[in-house]
Order: sequence, then C-alpha cells, then structure tokens
Amino acid sequence: MVKYNPELKAQIVHEYLSTTQSTNDLSKKYHIGKSQIARWIQRYRLTGSDVFKRRRHKWNFTADFKLNVINYYQTHEDSMAEVAARFDILPSQVSIWRSIFE
Repeated sequence: MVKYNPELKAQIVHEYLSTTQSTNDLSKKYHIGKSQIARWIQRYRLTGSDVFKRRRHKWNFTADFKLNVINYYQTHEDSMAEVAARFDILPSQVSIWRSIFE
C-alpha cells in the first residue's frame, strides 16, 4: 500500500512551485514532514511529472545499470539522494550497490 497517493504528491509539488509557500508551510498544511515534501520536489525537478505514477511491477536492475549508477555517483558532486532521484531509485539502493561494489 502506498502511504501518499500520486495525486496528493503532485498537488503539493504544484502548490510549492506555483505559490510562495515554503516546504514548512506545506508540511503544516498537509501534516507531512517537510523533508518528505522536499524529496518529492527534488524528484519532480529531476525527472518530471511521471515521477509520481505508480509502478505496476517490481523493477529488476541489471548489473550494467547498477554500475552506471555507482559510476555516476563517484564521478559527480551530487549527493546520494540526488543520484537516486536522477535514476528514480531509492537512496538506500545506491548505498547498498556502492558497498557491494567496494
């Protein structure tokens, strides 16, 4: 079960981008942590509006994809969360793959 539906996520991001409301204001309004809202905004900015669509199947990542993610993380100044958002994966996946690679 998904904790927050995609429509709510899109609505909150849209409110943030189209008004002067801060993540703190939206956090209070919707009773959702401001760091969670900030992650949604970041993911939206990196990957666009499709980021909030529900996935219907489990993703299986190839070794090449994992190596590309690790290579990107090691050669760019982006944080682990930024890399995860760019590749539409969880930050913990980047961390686990990096540990296995090392």
